[in-house]
Amino acid sequence: MELLGPHGIGAWVLFNVMILAFLALDLGVFNRKSRVLGVRESIFWNVVWTSAGLAFALVVGRLYGKTSAIEYVTGYVLERALSIDNIFVFVVVFRYFSVPREHQHRILYWGILGALIMRGALILAGAAAVARFHWLLYVFGAFLVYTGFHLLLKKDEAPEPHKNPAVRLASRIFPVTHELHGEHFFVRLQGVLHATPLLLVLLVVETTDLLFAFDSIPAVFGVTRDPFIIYTSNVFAILGLRAMYFLLAAILPSFRFLNYGLCAVLVFIGLRMLAEPWIEIPVTWALTLVCVMLGASMLASLIPKRK
Repeated sequence: MELLGPHGIGAWVLFNVMILAFLALDLGVFNRKSRVLGVRESIFWNVVWTSAGLAFALVVGRLYGKTSAIEYVTGYVLERALSIDNIFVFVVVFRYFSVPREHQHRILYWGILGALIMRGALILAGAAAVARFHWLLYVFGAFLVYTGFHLLLKKDEAPEPHKNPAVRLASRIFPVTHELHGEHFFVRLQGVLHATPLLLVLLVVETTDLLFAFDSIPAVFGVTRDPFIIYTSNVFAILGLRAMYFLLAAILPSFRFLNYGLCAVLVFIGLRMLAEPWIEIPVTWALTLVCVMLGASMLASLIPKRK
């Protein structure tokens, strides 16, 4: 398998140009000013990004066949589900730093842009490593099984942003202001360049997504080996993360059993990778089982608690 997959560099260039156009339109036209996204607008943008992500599956199917399209949809659903953990961390981080809601949109935008760059690099590195050392797939599989059981058994612990290495490093390089200065990440005070708390929040968001990528990217390698499918499914899942944050931030605690569904998905994908030499589970079955596990955990969450 070549580093860029069987689709060639042209597909990668066209796709990234399209994504950059989407982002420029989003920030430069529709969301030029910092503001709070209401529920209706959040629902609208969720529908827009989800529709765009699923519509791309039709493009993949038309150009590369039904199997590639199903792999893309499976990876997309998987990444969207795993990104819910990101949202929980974002909520905690924004509360910790007392970030006003009107500035959260800007942080998420630049955080997502950085996440796209980091994940692209990780996916290409992972694809190159797997192409050379096929046994790494079994390492990924074992890691996913371990992560699934670890998340299931560990106690819920709120992240501690002040212990983040990137935050501590930035605090040593730049003096940090005690208050916000609008939507600026840097401000010059008495001729000295200072970082604002918004920069620290952005660093926490970026490093947190990098950590989550070490779970989610190996999971998609359990669905397909095509780096283009892995990358595009990741990108569309991340693009909808900002709108999904504003929609789910308030109702996320209601899905109390969703974590069990995510753990089951990670364990299933890991076992699928480990059993591949002996048992081949078709990607259509994998997609169905992932949707069933996530759907069952969400429906179970809707059952009223007994006093």
